[in-house]
Amino acid sequence: MLSLTVQGTQQPSPHFMTVTLGGEDVQHLQRSGFDQAGRLFFADPDDDAAKVFLPTSERWILQLTLQGGKQRPRVRTYSIRRFRPEASAFDIEISLHADEGPGAAGPGTRWAQAVEPGTRVAFLDEGHSYAPAPGMAWQLLVGDESALPAIVAILEQSAAELPAEVFLEVPSSEDIRNDITAPPGSIVHWLPRTDAGAKPGALALDAVKQARLPDGPFYAWTAGESSLATGVRRHLVGERGVAKSDISFRGYFSDGRASL
Repeated sequence: MLSLTVQGTQQPSPHFMTVTLGGEDVQHLQRSGFDQAGRLFFADPDDDAAKVFLPTSERWILQLTLQGGKQRPRVRTYSIRRFRPEASAFDIEISLHADEGPGAAGPGTRWAQAVEPGTRVAFLDEGHSYAPAPGMAWQLLVGDESALPAIVAILEQSAAELPAEVFLEVPSSEDIRNDITAPPGSIVHWLPRTDAGAKPGALALDAVKQARLPDGPFYAWTAGESSLATGVRRHLVGERGVAKSDISFRGYFSDGRASL
C-alpha cells in the first residue's frame, strides 16, 4: 500500500482529467505490464478529508471495516497512464462521467475535478492483464472512455511490437487524441458518441461486430462497461472462432449501477 500525494492535475480534453501522484513510496512500485492498474483510496469530496482514514496495509478491507462511514475513503481502480521516474511520480487518467444516476457525477469525477496538490491518497498496485502469446500477427484493442488510459498506454509501450486495430469509444469528438504513439501499421477507429443518452460501450461493440478485421492470428484486449467487455469476448469466440485464451477482458463498471 503506497502513501502518496497529488502533485498536480491537467485536463487534456472535456471528459478526462490527468492526476499526477508522487512521493517516496513510488520507489516500491514496480512496472509489471502495459495496462498496469491499482486501487486508489481517496476522501469523498463531501467528507472532511482530515478525518478520512487512508489504509496503510494490503489488508485494507479489514482496516476499513473498523472505520465509521464518514471515515471510510472511496475506492476506485485506475490504470497507470504514464510513469514519471525522474519525479518519483506517475499519472492516472480519470474519465469524467456520471455513475450514480442521471446528472449526478460520481465521487471519482468530483474528486478529480476538485482535488488540489498536496492532497493525500493511498494506492495499491493490482498488476496487469495484457499478455499476448508468442506468434500473434496483430492485436485487437477495444474499449470505451474508461479504458482509454489503458489502451493508449498499451499502444505507446508496444510501439515497436504488434500492430493494432483499435476501436475506442469516447463521449465526444473533442476527446479524440491525435498525438498518440502506436505500432507501425496500426489503425485507431475513434468512435465519438453522438447520442448523450446512449449506453457506454454499445457503439464500440457494434463497430467490432461489423468490422472486417485483418488476417492472421491475433490477441484481443477489451475493457470498459461490463456489457462491452463480455459482448466483445462472446462475439470473438462465437462468431470469429478466437480461442478464449487469446482474449483478455475486464468490466470496469456496470452502467446505471453505483460503485463503492
